Amino acid sequence: MRRACRIFDHVVVAVAANPNKAPLFTLEQRVDLARRVLADVPNVEVMGYSGLTVVFAREHGLNVILRGLRAVSDFEFEFQLATMSRHLNGEVETVFLTPSEQFSFVSSTLIREIASLGGNVREFVDPIVAQALAGKFAK
Repeated sequence: MRRACRIFDHVVVAVAANPNKAPLFTLEQRVDLARRVLADVPNVEVMGYSGLTVVFAREHGLNVILRGLRAVSDFEFEFQLATMSRHLNGEVETVFLTPSEQFSFVSSTLIREIASLGGNVREFVDPIVAQALAGKFAK
């Protein structure tokens, strides 16, 4: 996100409520965590939403959806999303960023599993998130 904030004048971190997933934290908690982690970045705004991302983008006057590609295996799904988004709203473009090499293998599922088993995830997440994970999995 911090790299995106160097590229774009204003970045909206849109935290989705996905009914098909069972996140560890509620939407409100995830929005709060993101706001706290990014509090020092002046050109970022964190918002929660439900529904289609392109509708959210249109409603908030956003013309770029920024997505991350960790590995080649992500590309096919992300390409489908980008193509469908363009079909649903041709005024919104999708741009992809790749992670720093040391984070290319990291996923939220992997971090959650390590944290649930008492492993140290501080190298991969912000201290605020590490503390929230530790609290969630405290025995």
